[in-house]
Amino acid sequence: MSLINGLPAHVLLVHFVVVLIPLTALALVICAVRPTAAQRLGVVLPLLALVTLALVPLTTNAGEWLERHVDSDALVRRHAELGDGLLPWAGGLFVLAAVVWWTARRAAASGSGTPGSARGSGTAVRVAAAVLSVLVAGGAVVDVYRIGDSGAKAAWHDAFSTSSSGGGDGDEG
Repeated sequence: MSLINGLPAHVLLVHFVVVLIPLTALALVICAVRPTAAQRLGVVLPLLALVTLALVPLTTNAGEWLERHVDSDALVRRHAELGDGLLPWAGGLFVLAAVVWWTARRAAASGSGTPGSARGSGTAVRVAAAVLSVLVAGGAVVDVYRIGDSGAKAAWHDAFSTSSSGGGDGDEG
């Protein structure tokens, strides 16, 4: 995928990733910490994470196409390098979303879905999933921020002026 309505696909697809990674991360953490939320959300959590995961390589591939069609500079190369690192984070979100969904489903099926009633290995899995979810969600969101910041710098450096080109003093509304 290279162009959508005449625009580079990366420029459009990146908006989905920038919204879905933090949304998936937030939903994952909430569901990992509150099993009742995971039971309510159900299969939506892993499906959201799967869509997010699928969009990352599509966006990256579209970005690689765009990289070949713009002037190469250090900022573009840095953005591309950072972008290549998002897939493992998105994969981690998906795996953990599936684990959280599965454990919530299992707890509901066994009748231990009420808070405080899970025991033994189920509690250990839930605690481990919650801790890992917070770590992976945080890492994914920070990585998206870093990638987006580098992309904005690559796209906008030398593309604007700090003074108004309209001849005004810049204070006009």
